[in-house]
Amino acid sequence: MSLVKSKQRIADHGEVFTPVWMVEAMLDLVKGETERMDSRFLEPACGNGNFLVQILRRKLVAVELKYGQSEFERRHYALLGLMCIYGVELLPDNIADCRANLLEIFAEDLRLDPSDDLYRAASFVLSQNLVHGDAMKMRAADGSAILFAEWGYLGKGSFQRRDFRFDSLTLSSTFRAEDSLFARSGKHEIFTPAKTYPPMTVRELAGLAPKEAAA
Repeated sequence: MSLVKSKQRIADHGEVFTPVWMVEAMLDLVKGETERMDSRFLEPACGNGNFLVQILRRKLVAVELKYGQSEFERRHYALLGLMCIYGVELLPDNIADCRANLLEIFAEDLRLDPSDDLYRAASFVLSQNLVHGDAMKMRAADGSAILFAEWGYLGKGSFQRRDFRFDSLTLSSTFRAEDSLFARSGKHEIFTPAKTYPPMTVRELAGLAPKEAAA
């Protein structure tokens, strides 16, 4: 894959894609986390997904090793792994490519057809987790505050979603500082979800998928 789309995009946005060998070397620095299915990763300038694709591949290997003997558990924990991957991207073609690339990797690994509920649920998750916007300004392309969904697996095929504002989450290090006004505050006192949803199954998530994913 070319590391450059055009000289104009380099001039306008400083866009140069990271080669796979460098991505792998950087991920190896946090190898244990990349191989944990529920560890969360955010790429604030995700491009077409060079880093996120490799993180997903590692998570899917971890899921296979632990839950490969149970198709039910494998499918649900694979979705949890996908749910723990986040990205923000300024350019619309890149964010579309990033979503498509991650969905393709996920579908190939689990041998999913586009009509499969799990495929459509994954498409919905990616539409929420991969945001078209500006990470520096913490704003989505429509000017609204970036929200990220925190997903949790409750077991027995049920997932919990809570939405948090990106600008609030980035204050975490400030709140933990020893001389901070909030140093002695618990996280529950600082971070309040913008919205909490009732538990949802894969089928219910699939029903929320973008129309093109359901075609």
